[in-house]
Amino acid sequence: MKEIIDNILLDSLKIKQEFISQNTSNLISLAEKISSAFTGNGKLLICGNGGSAADAQHLAAEFVNRFILERPPLPALALTTDTSVITSIGNDYSFDDIFTKQVKALGMEDDVLLAISTSGNSGNILNAVKAARLQGIYTVGLIGGDGGALKSIVDLSLIVKSPLTPRIQEAHILAGHIICHLVDHILFQKHLK
Repeated sequence: MKEIIDNILLDSLKIKQEFISQNTSNLISLAEKISSAFTGNGKLLICGNGGSAADAQHLAAEFVNRFILERPPLPALALTTDTSVITSIGNDYSFDDIFTKQVKALGMEDDVLLAISTSGNSGNILNAVKAARLQGIYTVGLIGGDGGALKSIVDLSLIVKSPLTPRIQEAHILAGHIICHLVDHILFQKHLK
């Protein structure tokens, strides 16, 4: 079992290192875009399914509450949390519309939509991005594998090139924490190194 643990650790570290080296400039660009949204009239909308839904909620909490330093709350919203909205849309229309209707209701041109998908092929994520783009919202895909259909419809794609969902999710949360840190640095750099 120790060998299993060691192999998982080595694989996770390798995938994260490759992802970061391939996406450093994209992570900086995204942090700058989110910071601009926050200093303007915009907010960060985040969506995902399953573990990616949990990541969406996790990242929204880091912005609304705090990440490392004490600072004012920042406007981020996970579109995965309102069960009444999600289940009513899923029941009355389709599961593929659960994020789209929220983007249409809550999204504005100055916002950023972060769509998290390990496959890049989830119907509800693809529909949300299409709706966001029609509203002039900047769209980002935090994706895995080969990027799926999502990579070609977002403004910016960050792809973890692994076929393994757990390794993709581990890299996604690292990326999320880096983005939080960079945004705090951009907006409150006198307090953060």
